[in-house]
Amino acid sequence: MLRNPEVPTAQQVLLSLRVSLPRWAKLDPPPRDALESAFQAGATLAALDLRVRAAAPFAGVWRQRLALRAAVASVRLARRGEDAAMLRDTFYLRAASDDPGPAGRLLLVWRGLDRASPLADEVGLPVAASLQLTVDAALHGAIARAQEIAASDCGAPFAAAATMSAVLAVRPDAEIFALWLADAVLAARLHWPRPLPLLARALQHPSLRRDGRRPHPGDPNWMLSCCLAYARAAAEACDLFAELGPKSQKLLTLAPRLRAKGAAAVIDALHDQDAVLPSTRLAGMSDRGLRRLFDRLVTLGAVRELTGRATFRLYGL
Repeated sequence: MLRNPEVPTAQQVLLSLRVSLPRWAKLDPPPRDALESAFQAGATLAALDLRVRAAAPFAGVWRQRLALRAAVASVRLARRGEDAAMLRDTFYLRAASDDPGPAGRLLLVWRGLDRASPLADEVGLPVAASLQLTVDAALHGAIARAQEIAASDCGAPFAAAATMSAVLAVRPDAEIFALWLADAVLAARLHWPRPLPLLARALQHPSLRRDGRRPHPGDPNWMLSCCLAYARAAAEACDLFAELGPKSQKLLTLAPRLRAKGAAAVIDALHDQDAVLPSTRLAGMSDRGLRRLFDRLVTLGAVRELTGRATFRLYGL
């Protein structure tokens, strides 16, 4: 009598996802035509779907690192010079009531994509305002069109590409907002609980440039480019997931050895946040106590100091 195969535990499933995608799923060399690019996008998005739905303890930091990457890409689109380190400083070293400035607002916009209903009017309109876009009838219509596409039966990457085309057709000045809506529509078509920031960074990859320019709606190969971009973005997101997995596991393994009061809250914060400031009030720990705990975690190889500075340090996985 044949034995039933053992059903893998949730932990075993999660461990299986903490590996990079196989080489065939990467864009090296890139697909040669629309069918190949659509297959590549479908394969990598399916792999990413498993990770989106996994109960990974580090899902928070994973999502925020993707938001940081999208913000850096948006800074380039806005022809500004801030990098990831500067955006981190802008966000974490400000008072809660301070205006983070134009670049900091871009980071807030992409972090704000991480919600259950990003396409609702009450969400999209404030995002547009944060991007200093004039909220007019055309913008209202663009959001409504994105909502229609999200509710259609269009394939996910094609729906995202159509969304960008629809938005920029009526508001050419709203490219970053169009990218934001495209990722929201992709998530809706894939029935993800919350979107991931994917397209902004991937569309700027040098391999997608034609005659020295990045892809843009209206190009004859726009759908192809969008599929290629989502294939690349999904593969990079999976690789980041694989990179964070062992770091999270090491931190969790060390947890029982940490005697500091409030250590559990610190471990939770490191899993939820891109970075943690030692002056953050966590479980009643003092600044000095937090610094000592972070120094120990760095020594044990479970946490990184992200700035390289002697003061105003930030720590993360």
